[in-house]
Amino acid sequence: MSDPNEPTDPNDARGTDGDDRPRDPTLRRPDGGRNVLKEGRDAELDRGPLQQWAADSIENPERVYRALFYVAAIFFLFTTLFPFYWLLMVALTPEGQLQDIIFTPNGFNPGAFIEVFEVIPFHVYMFNSFVIALASTAVVLVVASLAGYAFGRLEFTGRTPLMLLVLVISFFPPAAFFIPLNDLFNTSFFFLEPITGDGTLYNTPFALVTPLSAIFMPLAIFILTTFYGQIPDGLEDAARVEGTTRLGALFRVIIPLSAPGVATAGVLTFIAVYNEFFFSFLMTDGQPENWAPILDGILAYQGQYEVLYHLMAAASIIGVIPVAILVVIAQEKIVSGLTAGALKE
Repeated sequence: MSDPNEPTDPNDARGTDGDDRPRDPTLRRPDGGRNVLKEGRDAELDRGPLQQWAADSIENPERVYRALFYVAAIFFLFTTLFPFYWLLMVALTPEGQLQDIIFTPNGFNPGAFIEVFEVIPFHVYMFNSFVIALASTAVVLVVASLAGYAFGRLEFTGRTPLMLLVLVISFFPPAAFFIPLNDLFNTSFFFLEPITGDGTLYNTPFALVTPLSAIFMPLAIFILTTFYGQIPDGLEDAARVEGTTRLGALFRVIIPLSAPGVATAGVLTFIAVYNEFFFSFLMTDGQPENWAPILDGILAYQGQYEVLYHLMAAASIIGVIPVAILVVIAQEKIVSGLTAGALKE
């Protein structure tokens, strides 16, 4: 039996109360203080708020992901949806009371959404933008599909430099093309006189579709080249064995399997042309019968002595609706295209 007056060894793994069970040596340091390790985990240290947050983040990464999601969602709501909320507040506020708006409309005037069509033929401006955007998108998709097939699936000399040249052109500012195009479209051609009257292309859809298609063509070519290049050669070879041509294989095999890329290029082109202002403002005189786009219609609410801000806000909201519907539909098409391509592959 040991002497009770004998000092205990601090490094002894057994208890001093007669218990023969081993004691965790990590609970005490040789100097008798508490060890930095307790039950296999880090003990609480003297950390600052940032250090403590970093330690908690390492221990529970899902908490960090959740916090980042909330931050991104709040940032998106504030930067994207708040402007539309403010447009709605301005549109619902009666004329002459806009200076008192804080976060709620100063009054309630839903008739502004009807008045926009009574003051000017705003529906004609919307139709013009829709037709111009649809025609430009069709031209871009057809030409970009042929170019994307050549760049993505064919081997020819100078393919890489030519692709780089296409991408470089896409970085040119639209204003750089305005002077030559303006001279061209204001030149009178005798064979156009039966169609346009004065023989020029000014105030015609062609004066808008041609430059806008050329401006947004490089982006579509790049997108479709990437998607077309990912299609296995065996699928196209099987179609060629069945007797189809390269052009037939493009439209029957390559494009259906690249539905997500085609939808993406089409949606981006449509939205960009629908919202374009530079060429639309300079290639038309702003009249709805001369194919003036929707932005000319919104600016038409600015008079010489007054500006109808509530009608401009209401017209802006109405003009966004077609694009919002298109985006919702395009999302469904992209998802279905990915699924269909995976199943066919």
